[in-house]
Amino acid sequence: MTIRVVLADDQTLIRAGFRAILERAEDIEVVGEAADGLDAVAVIRRTRPDVVLMDVRMPRLDGLAATERICGDAALAATRVVVVTTYEVDDYIYSALRAGASGFLLKDLEPEDLRRAVRVVAAGEALLAPSVTRHLIGQFAVRPRRPPAYQAMLGRLTEREREIVTLVGSGLTNAEIAERLFISPATAKTHVSRAMTKVAARDRAQLVIFAYETGLVTAAGP
Repeated sequence: MTIRVVLADDQTLIRAGFRAILERAEDIEVVGEAADGLDAVAVIRRTRPDVVLMDVRMPRLDGLAATERICGDAALAATRVVVVTTYEVDDYIYSALRAGASGFLLKDLEPEDLRRAVRVVAAGEALLAPSVTRHLIGQFAVRPRRPPAYQAMLGRLTEREREIVTLVGSGLTNAEIAERLFISPATAKTHVSRAMTKVAARDRAQLVIFAYETGLVTAAGP
């Protein structure tokens, strides 16, 4: 199956470079481009891509606001957004994930890493390296917002599922969770999927945010 991608960046050379890199892969097709956030939303609504590579700093509407509009559109529930920027700024990472992004990339990554990232997100996984996740914990878990809706959702989880979500929020992979809890990776994946369903998380990235904002994960650890 071909992965359909939209590129949103105000720099023509960046879009051209990404297109050239991605279209070298037989399983990836670039179906649209946009130079600002408003055009990005329009192009994405028209083309319904699998993955969007979204710049942060764009005219008319920035990438974070555009991401929020896309992820809040029920008609685009199958579209995954990856925020791509030259700036490794903590607030961007956190804001992007809160807006509904499935991952975060810097523009200086290698070509094969870009293609791999698109495939990972298209498969429904979050593009969050454990190192990035753990760094976020130290920066933001000290100030969880604890939205009331999240607290209500927390009550839907079993004790085991709370434990699983806490470990996801701590940056552990399914394999690491399985090792920690003495269960199989398949069982760990099932628990993660059930927890995502119960708290209405689009993907693993949203489950990480849920863990932060409900206080399951704190700066001191789970």
